Amino acid sequence: MINIYAIVAPAVLLLTLFEFIYCIRKKNGYYSFQDSLMGMGTMIIAQCVNVAVSVGVLYLYGVIYEKYALTHFEPTVGNYILCYIGSDILFYFFHRAGHRINILWAAHATHHSAEELNYAVALRTSFTQRAASFLFYWPLALAGFSPKMIIPVVAANLVYQFVPHTRVVGKFPKWIDSWLNTPYHHQVHHGANRVYWDKNYGGTFIIWDRLFGTFQPQVEEVYYGITIHPKSWDPTYLNCHWFLVLWNDMKQATHFVDKIKLWFMPPGWRPRNLPPYENKSPHTCAKDQIKFVTKALPGSTGYLAAHIAIYMGILQLVINDKSPLTTLEKVWVSLILWFGVTLWAAILESKPWAKMGEMFRIALTFLSLNVLFNIHHFSFIWTASLATLSVGSLLYVWFGMGEKDQALAET
Repeated sequence: MINIYAIVAPAVLLLTLFEFIYCIRKKNGYYSFQDSLMGMGTMIIAQCVNVAVSVGVLYLYGVIYEKYALTHFEPTVGNYILCYIGSDILFYFFHRAGHRINILWAAHATHHSAEELNYAVALRTSFTQRAASFLFYWPLALAGFSPKMIIPVVAANLVYQFVPHTRVVGKFPKWIDSWLNTPYHHQVHHGANRVYWDKNYGGTFIIWDRLFGTFQPQVEEVYYGITIHPKSWDPTYLNCHWFLVLWNDMKQATHFVDKIKLWFMPPGWRPRNLPPYENKSPHTCAKDQIKFVTKALPGSTGYLAAHIAIYMGILQLVINDKSPLTTLEKVWVSLILWFGVTLWAAILESKPWAKMGEMFRIALTFLSLNVLFNIHHFSFIWTASLATLSVGSLLYVWFGMGEKDQALAET
């Protein structure tokens, strides 16, 4: 089976880097280091979870395909194109449901919680969204497309959706904008402006929005985010934020029917005994938006930026098809990465335990990877590089990050 993510990952990272450099040189303010860093962090966690999800999906779709498929399509170029079009229209309905059904919005809100729109934001996703999305793609298996066609086609569709997540590119010629989901259209979809809510759901093709009445052109300057921001960089909280909002409402509901109904109603709906949310955006225009920013530990920016590359390297041990690690070993490395991204958030928010936690994380990572490298006979150069990075990181955290005599900032 084609591993689309492995093929395009270098191009995606390079495009993100080029956009970042361009925006810095232009001083256009399209990038926030904190928002971008946690976009990368949530992506790392989601990729770890997606490995397990893909295994389950491959099995379930295989059962549908083998036992219930109406026909069996051969893996020809034409059939791949047909499968792609089918996956895109199913994505439209999944995406639309993700904005109109509370429990699905809870899985999708992580992506929209970013208050910027750039390629780092495009990588931000929740660890529940992939599982939720595959609830909508089973008709492809029933129609006769094999799981080995569906998985890479859906992946290719998601990879294309990376492209419109930018403000650098403006409006395309009408003959392209009329049918393709372009940055111009997707800027609207991410808009926090009231006029842009629940619009432009298309993945690759915008024609589904035009057909089903959800298309919206730009009529005012777009600003980004969600109306109830999580006000945290913690990746677990970012992923669970709307689930927790719903859980709290459910506990307060006095009618049993409302406790169940809540999860399947549109975002903003509340049980009858609770006051309604204000049906408006918290900002009236882009200029009055106050974005969520925290005071990070002094000297942490370069350190955290460097660790993006380190974590991406470690991530390959989990998601690469050629990884020698066993399933349990991949789970352990995934938990270490999750813990590490949580430490990123603690450093960004100057938590009192951030420095000691990071030093513990470095030691744990070194010991764990050293054991795995020995088990799987990695070359000496990998072990030496790991030791050098670990010692260097420990020394920097202890001597270079933060100020011992300075009171840590509160979030």
